[in-house]
Amino acid sequence: MFKLLPGDETRNLVTTTPDTAIVFRPAVIRTPAILTLIIYTWRLLAGLVRLLWRHPVAMLATLTPGVLTLLYGWQTAVLLTTPVPVGLAAWALTNWNSFVRLIGRRLLAWWRLVWVYRRHWQPVMIVSGLGRHLWGRDYLPHLGKVTCTPWADLVSVRMLKGQSVKDWADRLDHLAQGFGAASCRVALTRAGRLTLTFPRHDPLAERIPALPVPGTPTVGPVEIGKQEDGRPWLLKVHGTHVLVAGATGAGKGSIIWSTIRGLLPAVRAGLVEIWALDPKLMELSYGRSLFGARYAATPEDCADLLDQAVTVMQNRAARFAGLQRSHTPTVDDPFVLVVVDEVAFLTAYQSDRELRRRISAALATLTTQGRAVGVGVLAALQDPRKEVMNIRNLFPDKIALRLDESEQVDMVLGDGARDRGALADHISPVPELGAGVGYVRLETSPDPVRVRAAYVSDTDIRDMADAFAAGEDPR
Repeated sequence: MFKLLPGDETRNLVTTTPDTAIVFRPAVIRTPAILTLIIYTWRLLAGLVRLLWRHPVAMLATLTPGVLTLLYGWQTAVLLTTPVPVGLAAWALTNWNSFVRLIGRRLLAWWRLVWVYRRHWQPVMIVSGLGRHLWGRDYLPHLGKVTCTPWADLVSVRMLKGQSVKDWADRLDHLAQGFGAASCRVALTRAGRLTLTFPRHDPLAERIPALPVPGTPTVGPVEIGKQEDGRPWLLKVHGTHVLVAGATGAGKGSIIWSTIRGLLPAVRAGLVEIWALDPKLMELSYGRSLFGARYAATPEDCADLLDQAVTVMQNRAARFAGLQRSHTPTVDDPFVLVVVDEVAFLTAYQSDRELRRRISAALATLTTQGRAVGVGVLAALQDPRKEVMNIRNLFPDKIALRLDESEQVDMVLGDGARDRGALADHISPVPELGAGVGYVRLETSPDPVRVRAAYVSDTDIRDMADAFAAGEDPR
């Protein structure tokens, strides 16, 4: 029925449908040559202006030697341009850190913008479904500025009209693989604009040794590790409650002991009391002398200790009523931190129904009323399911270490946390690589932050306990 027609015979095609009298003739509009030249000239000039606007330093460095050569000769051009690279080289040799911060990262950002992101932007957007190719035209999100930090590329993007952050969050794997990164995270900066984070390397790959004990008493925030951007990880414990969730060997002990280590000077000064519940008898027992009489291991003792904490909380609330709305730690009214190593063992896995009821009621009371009067809870668990820990939403600040399933990330950190890049289920199970690595989601910010807690060894704990018991500086 159809055959290949040579040359321009398609113009004489009368019909493409048999047994009809409808004539289909292609519409051919001949564009004048002068108009074509004007269009291409305009595109060339617009491209040059855009290039100068986007990369003024690079264009200036490229064009200056050529202009000087044309105007004054190559000898003068060499004489005038040589001091610049020589000066930059001397700067790099004498003060490498400032050179990298002010010049090196800008050059790296320009190179990665041109060679990595702009070069692959169109195919990655089309294949991932974030762009559209309709009627021969590409509709793509606008690629903006690229900023290089010591560990990652921050790529600003203007979304297409009608797109949402979830559209991008659902394609994080596509974006990471498309641009050759190990992972990708997305954060909304303002309406219609977002920032993509592509790590170039992992700054948290190496284990962090135990941090020194602070020289002065502090109730918090206490430094317990390092954030992915290199800044210290400061954990707030006074005025909040913290839930730590992670599989076996994920590093929950690192967070607990780093927190205790940071509070030791305040404990010695009488501004902080640490009440320890250790139902597994494996974690907090190493430093039992740090807690004195406020240590419990059996379910019965744990229930009694929690009831005592509730009594302290209620007595303070009665005294503070009408006088103050927030707690200031003093020797008379110290900050009380209740540390529970495996809270699910006392709640969901407790066979005694009466003990389970008492413990659950006490924990619920402390987490709903305690932080205003200076009673905080730091609880750790392995299984974050609702039937195991039904009060997890009462903890304002949450930490997700290595988890076994992707669904558990949102159980711990809240809905949408994994879509924003909290890939706690991808953390390495190798202790040297993944122990203590996790994601923090604070009450004041919906965006998770990747962190790693310092590793406090058994030797560090025993030294700490011995020095504290002897009245010495535990450092």
